[in-house]
Amino acid sequence: MQQEELHQFHGKTRRDFMKQSSLLAGGLLAAPMLSQANFFSGADNVIKIALIGCGGRGTGAAVQALSTKENVQLVAMADAFADKLNASYNNIKDEVGDKPGRLNVKEENKFTGFDAYQKAIALADVVILATPPGFRPIHFEEAVKQGKHIFMEKPVATDPAGIKRVLEAAEVAKSKKLNVVVGLQRRYQTSYREMYKRFQDGIIGDVVSMQVWWNQGALWVRPRKPEYTEMEYQMRNWYYFNWLCGDHIVEQHIHNIDVGNWFMNDYPVTAMGMGGRSVRTGKEFGEIYDHHFVEYRYGNGVVMNSQCRHWKDADSKVDEEIVGRKGRMYMDKAVIKDHKGKVLYQFDKSKENQPYQAEHDELFAAIAKGEYKFWDAERAAKTTLTAIIGRLATYSGQTIAFDKALNSGLNLQPAKYAFDAAPPIVPDASGNYAYAKPGITRYFS
Repeated sequence: MQQEELHQFHGKTRRDFMKQSSLLAGGLLAAPMLSQANFFSGADNVIKIALIGCGGRGTGAAVQALSTKENVQLVAMADAFADKLNASYNNIKDEVGDKPGRLNVKEENKFTGFDAYQKAIALADVVILATPPGFRPIHFEEAVKQGKHIFMEKPVATDPAGIKRVLEAAEVAKSKKLNVVVGLQRRYQTSYREMYKRFQDGIIGDVVSMQVWWNQGALWVRPRKPEYTEMEYQMRNWYYFNWLCGDHIVEQHIHNIDVGNWFMNDYPVTAMGMGGRSVRTGKEFGEIYDHHFVEYRYGNGVVMNSQCRHWKDADSKVDEEIVGRKGRMYMDKAVIKDHKGKVLYQFDKSKENQPYQAEHDELFAAIAKGEYKFWDAERAAKTTLTAIIGRLATYSGQTIAFDKALNSGLNLQPAKYAFDAAPPIVPDASGNYAYAKPGITRYFS
């Protein structure tokens, strides 16, 4: 993206961002209604979609986009790997077989390689960004530069430098009135929205503390093959390398952290915590930790305790609990109780929606109507940074400040994106990767 296009965020703080977010939420910066001509091309009013990143989440997002009520077509696909793209295409074809005409990807519009995203984006009105998150900033920049509406998966970066790029591109997206939805789907889930309405009405009073969890068992591992370069191996096994994934506190636990930020209508000032590799210790697990516990402190003194882990056969818990002066909100069960245990509100779970589908339904409905309604990128970037400072805190044992991290310039990305290039971290002679050690690993000092 041309530098002169970008609104410079250098020197801005968390409080500056919150002020602008409040203006947007209050409608003071709301965009005017736009005609359909501003939103998609073609006399037949088909909304053309490009899928960037053809893994499981990208495939699912494409199916959900094609399952909306609008006149949509998937016309282009891009991935670093041809086998991933072809498998995704076949899976999408199976899923949307009863919707003829929605899958319209010609062979010449299936692009592979590191520059594939640019070619696919050019053919679409709306792009789905679902690669490993380390690539999200450059893909988002390109989609904004080309004037496309965007659905992008969380998280939106893996390092503070990437967050800066997303925030800058988000400003350009606003100026162009481009709808941007980010896959933090709890904000599109009926039970969470109903709980938030009661929270705004004061049912539990002021927030006193919050607890958020993403504790689960083991995840997939893709074994190394002799023909892989180191770059290809890491990209295929992307979950275990920070430049690609950001660690599971960023890649998964961001969902729960986002709920805390949403209900606080703010972002933490600092993070401190602990973590390590106590169970998942083999070389196949790259450099990431298997557990994190972080204390996030907001400007008003409220603390959010955050824990996530990947431990086989240990108890699982994925949930959020908001504690107020008058009661508690148990988000997964969608129930609110006072401090004596009396139920103040219970959401009827039979009325729950499918939030992954709702994200696309709402996005494509707005586009079809020529409305500008969604500017998720800024808040998603700040919640991603919240997760990142948690990782930096557990890796180092330091207390990490939100604003200092944002302006640190810390960049995990490789100097060159190519299969024969060296990734930012390489194994030793035994095939093991160095990982962070609290008290030894240091940031910003």
